[in-house]
Amino acid sequence: MLYAVVDIETTGGFASGNGITEISILIHDGNKVIKNFETLINPQQDIPIYIQSLTGISNEMVRDAPRFEEVAAQIYELLNDKIFVAHNVNFDFSFVRHQLAQSGFVLQSKKLCTVRMSRKIIPGLSSYSLGKLCTALHIPLNDRHRAGGDAAATALLLTLLLEKDIQGVIPLSLLKSSKEQVLPPNLSKSSIDILPANPGVYYFKDQKGKIIYIGKAVNIKKRVCAHFSGNNINQQRQDFLKNIFEVDFTICGTELMALILEASEIQKHWPEKNKALKRFEQKYALYSFEDQNGYIRLGIDKYKKNSNALYTFNSLLSGQSMLKGMITAHTLCEKLCFIQKNRSACTAHEQGKCKGACLGLEDSADYNNRVSEAIMHLKSALPSFVLIDLGRNDDEQSCLWVEEGRFYGMGYISFYADVTNHESLKSCIVPYTSNDYILNMVLSYAESHPQQRIDLLKSN
Repeated sequence: MLYAVVDIETTGGFASGNGITEISILIHDGNKVIKNFETLINPQQDIPIYIQSLTGISNEMVRDAPRFEEVAAQIYELLNDKIFVAHNVNFDFSFVRHQLAQSGFVLQSKKLCTVRMSRKIIPGLSSYSLGKLCTALHIPLNDRHRAGGDAAATALLLTLLLEKDIQGVIPLSLLKSSKEQVLPPNLSKSSIDILPANPGVYYFKDQKGKIIYIGKAVNIKKRVCAHFSGNNINQQRQDFLKNIFEVDFTICGTELMALILEASEIQKHWPEKNKALKRFEQKYALYSFEDQNGYIRLGIDKYKKNSNALYTFNSLLSGQSMLKGMITAHTLCEKLCFIQKNRSACTAHEQGKCKGACLGLEDSADYNNRVSEAIMHLKSALPSFVLIDLGRNDDEQSCLWVEEGRFYGMGYISFYADVTNHESLKSCIVPYTSNDYILNMVLSYAESHPQQRIDLLKSN
């Protein structure tokens, strides 16, 4: 069995948008290196300054170097039918495979990661980075962050691992049925093995235990593994392979609950790798207050967490549109609702559509009665119901609570609970922050599953 120990230097962290600047390939027969290949590569793009500082490879150094396509056939010949070995193998493999594909070669080698193998065969070390690993194992490492130096150290590490592998960890990891080499180098296979096949939410964490990504799944285990399968060359996958040290999860009764929990957890933790759901945070809300003259004022303002908002909106325009509808329907004053400003009287008063509250001509009690009616009408038009669905096991049911057009929360109840006892039901509900994204999901589900909806009595 022959191994191809590979190390590359690149212009950036992911293959789809960056190039290789240097490559070293050492052919290893299981005991020693029997052949080597090394060359600078012209990446046909600028090398960022910080990478030049790290590697010592400048634009001038690669200007006259061969392009990858010029040495692709030679590289493919060296790698074909060999075990592709690297320290954090998925990074190097993704670049080399991508560059070879662009030159017309399909690389389908088995992979071996010396980070993962070191963790298994030599457990208990404080760090498995190449530099610290070599220091701990007394492996010489010259020309750090150059392809030749790092590849030579990795080849010596491979020799040591093969000698110490008395339990056959390496042969087992190379079996077709093993998924060992597709996982991030710092993530143990046991943490994947314990993942459930249930709906729920999963959390990717870095070395310090910080959550860097939150996702939802119908099948947690299958979805997590999908992040690492194949040979995706985008930045997110490469970041995951590099930074994930731990996976945590929360089981949910249904996919809908997983979607809600995912949105809520993203708003709570703001992981750096989540982008799509961050835009659904509520931005505006309808508020009411009594001014110094005794008039109840309605107005749209920026949403404040834990505030007593009457209704929430994603945009100022949608909030003002609804408020104008309330003004028309209940003969309210546009000035007292902050629709019109910098006028002594609103234009509706001149048209006979305002009774003069803006000028103090209408008694505040009469005006406030209409405002209260408008608020009550708004609340009565907003749905209040619960959705009863599957639980996390056969002994429970899930319950989602919507109150006056807002998603209130969700929880789990006994399969034998009295769902008509709304007060007892609500005591089992865990409150969640609502937004339009979550509410629309729940409303859409309720519309398509009317048999699971139980309407609640409106509060007075």
